[in-house]
Amino acid sequence: MKSIFRIVSLLEGVSYLLLLFIATPIKHFQGDASYVKMLGMPHGILFMLYVVIAIVIKKEMNWDNKTLAIVLVASILPFGTFYIDKKYLR
Repeated sequence: MKSIFRIVSLLEGVSYLLLLFIATPIKHFQGDASYVKMLGMPHGILFMLYVVIAIVIKKEMNWDNKTLAIVLVASILPFGTFYIDKKYLR
């Protein structure tokens, strides 16, 4: 399950960065919302998977509640999932 979480974590992080730094500026500066629409749903699904899998593997990874909270908060920070991968998943 840890390897699946690592993959989901990577994909969620990349989708968030694309949405935040490419799709949203294009929407606001060029008025083209198609990239936000294209990336929004996959990112939302990946985000939900990240949260659910993090909760599921908490026991397997021997995380206390504080560590789980850090893992969950990292999912809403740019580059946060990459930090989690390096610090907690390797």
